[in-house]
Amino acid sequence: MNFRFSPEEESFREEVIDFLRPYQNLEGFIQQGEKWTEVKALFCEMAERGWLALAWPEAEGGLGKGIAFEYILWDEFGYARAARNPLAAGIVAKTLIRHGSPQQKERWLPPIRSGELHFSLAYSEPEAGSDLGAVRTRAIREGDEYIIRGEKCWQSYAQDMDCFWLLARTGDLDSRSRGLTLLIVDKESRGLRVEPLPTLDGDQLNAVVFDDVRVPASHRVGPENQAWTIMGEALADERHIQFPTGRLRRDLEDICAWAEARHFTRDSAVRVRLGALAADVREAEMHSLSVLDAMSHGHDAATAAAANKISHTLACQAIARAAMDFGGEYALVEGDRPELLWRLSLWETIGGGTTEVMRSIVARQGLGLGGTR
Repeated sequence: MNFRFSPEEESFREEVIDFLRPYQNLEGFIQQGEKWTEVKALFCEMAERGWLALAWPEAEGGLGKGIAFEYILWDEFGYARAARNPLAAGIVAKTLIRHGSPQQKERWLPPIRSGELHFSLAYSEPEAGSDLGAVRTRAIREGDEYIIRGEKCWQSYAQDMDCFWLLARTGDLDSRSRGLTLLIVDKESRGLRVEPLPTLDGDQLNAVVFDDVRVPASHRVGPENQAWTIMGEALADERHIQFPTGRLRRDLEDICAWAEARHFTRDSAVRVRLGALAADVREAEMHSLSVLDAMSHGHDAATAAAANKISHTLACQAIARAAMDFGGEYALVEGDRPELLWRLSLWETIGGGTTEVMRSIVARQGLGLGGTR
């Protein structure tokens, strides 16, 4: 791989950096739940520049830019810790563009593009996390509606979102991935309840209960029982921006500054370890660029994306762990950078695909090891 950004892309990076200067202390990337009002306002400002629709086709109201522009945008947002890429402008919008009806596009794409409409992913369940083929939440067709019964779990930011991007079962349980359907559900629907699940990082996940929630059949995205294929396409569209290494660079810079301020860097062993962490971050960046390179050339990036997730997780956790080792009790001061990064790093093993599943993908698809589960 010999990836290079074009002069136009590098110019765009400078534009993004300049745009983000007023948001250096927002920290919506790591504390979106607490900062949602400010983050939403930021998204609306982005929308004025067309950045929420950066890579959408021009025919759908987007700027029609290449995926490298998206990579740069969210890499710099990660470094600034301003915000994470919103589900609505990514997975939801791109799926609607590919599979939505003209009426669905007309209804949902404009408010997504303007930063006014936001979604929470409603895939995982108490007994269906990594194995989404085990989803049990039912969508029963009754006339022009679906009746939704079941429970979702671990939904990020659901307390602040407007709609759910729901994965529900329309086939029987034995149909596994062949019996799943995607639906858009308004959060204010009767019978829908959001229950907070406090987390170690000080934010919250959510459980979402669907008690005979009625959803218009016109809110179904794509054909019935075809969600698995549609979800795979959506994931492929987003692999290059899932784990921005700008966040890792910022984490390491913060820990280096913290260690320097407390004179821990006088110890040569600390300096050596910080150097090793810099190499880890650079390795993660190379994995991230390999995903972008593969996608830019129209190649399947599933294995590269899995390796990228693994390297991102390991580097993120290694940085936080090093700060704990350097500082001991000094690293445990609540609200100080090391203890916050430590708490945030723990979920990386699971979020966005567990490390074990990612290693399995690399082994099977990348190395052809095969075997049985």
